[in-house]
Amino acid sequence: MLWNQNRTIVDLGTLGGNFSGALGANSSGQAVGVALNAISENPDFAQFMSEAPAATQARAFLYQNGSMQDLGTLGGNDAAALVVNESGQVAGYSYTNSTPNPTTGIPTVHPFLWTNGQMQDLGSLGGTIALPSRSPLESPPGGPVLNNRGQVVGTSTLAGDDNEHAFLWTSGTMIDLGTLGGDGSQALAINEAGQVVGRSDFSPTSPFHHAFLWQHGTMTDLGVVAPCQNSTAVVINSRGQVVADMGACGGEGSAFVWQAGQPIADLNTLVSPPSDLHIEGVAFINERGEIAGIGVLPNGDTRAVLLVPLL
Repeated sequence: MLWNQNRTIVDLGTLGGNFSGALGANSSGQAVGVALNAISENPDFAQFMSEAPAATQARAFLYQNGSMQDLGTLGGNDAAALVVNESGQVAGYSYTNSTPNPTTGIPTVHPFLWTNGQMQDLGSLGGTIALPSRSPLESPPGGPVLNNRGQVVGTSTLAGDDNEHAFLWTSGTMIDLGTLGGDGSQALAINEAGQVVGRSDFSPTSPFHHAFLWQHGTMTDLGVVAPCQNSTAVVINSRGQVVADMGACGGEGSAFVWQAGQPIADLNTLVSPPSDLHIEGVAFINERGEIAGIGVLPNGDTRAVLLVPLL
């Protein structure tokens, strides 16, 4: 469904099946997502796209002007669209064939960029699964993975599918962003300047990961706030402000904010006046530095939180 500017809920329909889900929209009212069609799916490879068992094919769609359009695939039966930018470009992922791989049990998956009726295969870093960001229902899902310059970020397995690295696709080339020193990394968001954030293993001997900022060919470790040992950067705005989760720290989760020239800070230490509401996770930061997230009361109840800068 789509909630429009007239404050009404619009049923987007399906492509002939019994399920659809909208995953992204832009300011022009275009919406994208995944919808089932009426073509039988056996075996059920569509579940990887729709996040639910499916008897028919799952397809990426673009909804505009009251109509749902099937964007096609990269050669397989199924696809999903995750985000649409302000010019109507769509990023998502699709099977490239219908043959399951021995390493994953599903066909090869590549990210795509759809522009003016054409779906472009963005490739992979050598493995058989490459996605813009991660699964849209995985927590945290991350921020925008497509900017208005047509750059796409995500995560791809390497040859053999044993490890995965963050990637940036720009001007026809997929760039391996590397790691902070460990085996794997994931890119979760990009801003209009092409800065990329996510998380990475920082040591081959440590089970923990750190948030990173990648820019101009360099991946920077954003660190953690003690006693937390994990961090994951989920969104970056055009001012280079980064918000992130730090996982479970002493029995409860926490969130942080980082910006150039300042140390990483636990958001709970910045709230004024102090509150009993503990900020456990973040979802977005806008261009004004306002942060949306989740807070937990002492009794365990959860609340939506909006943090507004004092300056």
